[in-house]
Amino acid sequence: MKKYILSVALGVLMAAAAPVFAAQDDPLDAQEQARINRQIRKQLVMLPFYTVFDHFEFALDGDKLTLSGEVSRPSLKLSAERVAMQVEGVHQVVNNIEVLPLSRFDNQIRLAVFRAIYSDSTLNRYALQSIGPIHILVRNGDVTLKGVVAREMEKNIAGIRANGVSGVFSVSNELRVEQG
Repeated sequence: MKKYILSVALGVLMAAAAPVFAAQDDPLDAQEQARINRQIRKQLVMLPFYTVFDHFEFALDGDKLTLSGEVSRPSLKLSAERVAMQVEGVHQVVNNIEVLPLSRFDNQIRLAVFRAIYSDSTLNRYALQSIGPIHILVRNGDVTLKGVVAREMEKNIAGIRANGVSGVFSVSNELRVEQG
């Protein structure tokens, strides 16, 4: 009789615990996923050396986070991974961030493209933000523009201004236009 009571009690405990174990295996709900995404984005843009010369992207698959993008400083790649691991709900980070080549020539182009874009009367309002929405990535003289602008005209002007900088070999304008 005691064995039966013990096994019934154990069965009742396991049945009561089953929803807890099942909840842990369920994928994140949309609200939790959105919270983690916001927290990751916030942590990345708050990194001390993150500038318009860097660009992060990330994808969250359950508790696995994949970082990608390009940075101008090797230490920024490591910092991004470190802060991402500290976000509650992230248990694994795959760091696919590419460090752009360290080059005096590319640094000169970065600054010249920055001045050309952010000094334009149509685009200078973006320069007032702590980190401008137009990111300038330079690799061996080739420029890639990433980020978001309000209008198609602004995207085109940014591309034209970057193309006009001396020493630039090519410009890939990957700016997105906000959905109005």
